[in-house]
Amino acid sequence: MWSNNSAAPFLLTGFLGSEASHHLISIPFFIIYLSILFGNGTLLFLIWNAHSLHEPMYYFLAMLAGTDFGITLTTMPTVMGVLLLDKREIAQGACFIQSYFIHTLAIVESGVLLAMAYDRFIAIRTPLRYKSILTDSRVMKIGLGILLRGFVSIMPPILPLFWFPYCRSHVLSHAFCLHQDVMKLACADITFNRVYPVFLVAVTFFLDALIILFSYILILKTVMGIASAEEQAKALNTCVSHISCVLVFYITVIGLTFIHRFGKHAPHVVHITMSYVYFLFPPFMNPIIYSIKTKQIQRSIVHLFSVYSRA
Repeated sequence: MWSNNSAAPFLLTGFLGSEASHHLISIPFFIIYLSILFGNGTLLFLIWNAHSLHEPMYYFLAMLAGTDFGITLTTMPTVMGVLLLDKREIAQGACFIQSYFIHTLAIVESGVLLAMAYDRFIAIRTPLRYKSILTDSRVMKIGLGILLRGFVSIMPPILPLFWFPYCRSHVLSHAFCLHQDVMKLACADITFNRVYPVFLVAVTFFLDALIILFSYILILKTVMGIASAEEQAKALNTCVSHISCVLVFYITVIGLTFIHRFGKHAPHVVHITMSYVYFLFPPFMNPIIYSIKTKQIQRSIVHLFSVYSRA
């Protein structure tokens, strides 16, 4: 329909073949989105207000919750628009900006998980110097570095999207805009846009995962050197929440990568479902993991509800 109009809006796609059920499908999506906003919003509120949580570990957790909150707010409007209102059109500029924030926040999340691994490494390897190494100013610099890496590194492949001509089909394969979807619609040389993301994934996700793995090898080596079995268990227990979040994030990343690379003959619904799992599962699980496994978070939640129940 838009084949001769380069500036025409793109068309988002929900679940192909299940358009009649989009209203029903929107219900669990809406519940999940609200749960993510509530869970991560609660974490941010607790860390902001509870003085006992004003520590480097919880500052990094706040960054993780804020990133998950941002990813949800970035994807939720178009997904719910397609499923609930059948609003498929999205202006090209809005599409490119959404794509920019989606990919940026994914890189930021990987960086935050790396910073949290560094936090656990310092806490267990040099506990007596923990607060002198991870001062508030250093935590702030790490946070700014993570944000800059994400927001700057994704610009090179996104900026060309604004001046590419789009003379092919304007139909995207998701209910949100992804760089790899948009670039395939361009009638231009997209070699850089194909190659650069591979390089970026290697120096962000892959490298971050390797450093996290290496840090935990060193942590495990330190823990094994502790004489008391009780102290060993206590030290490892402080890492359980972070390890769980790392596994949730990177397993979904690997799953989505494998589906895109090796599942070309898989049904379209499998690709779409894995994309939603990637964007929804980690933000949904992270607050639950930390609420279940971190006693200070639990105490703060109990205190918060007791205060509001008395009011």
